[in-house]
Amino acid sequence: MNMTKLPLDVNDNPIPALKLKDDCAHVLDINAATTRNVDPFSQETRVISIYSDVDVYVRFGENDVEATSSDHFFPAHVYYDLSIGGDGVGHSSYMAAIGVSGSGKLYISEKE
Repeated sequence: MNMTKLPLDVNDNPIPALKLKDDCAHVLDINAATTRNVDPFSQETRVISIYSDVDVYVRFGENDVEATSSDHFFPAHVYYDLSIGGDGVGHSSYMAAIGVSGSGKLYISEKE
């Protein structure tokens, strides 16, 4: 019996992969000031992927969330999958980011 929403291989083992959601890509311009996604993450989204071309600090919250240098650090050029809640756990609709130094882009993909 399949107890997961993940795709299965030929031996019915779950493949740890989620589908990218259409029209749910976000791009943040990163610099020394905090920035957040303009459109909230879908209430159905439980996982996002992030990739930045500069080192960043990030924080999750609501539409007033701001990131600081005491938040979670993510180095540049690494792809991360992160849970944003759901299934009875608080859901974060926004992510704020601030650059460590320099400016660049942070790419966010919602998954299902």
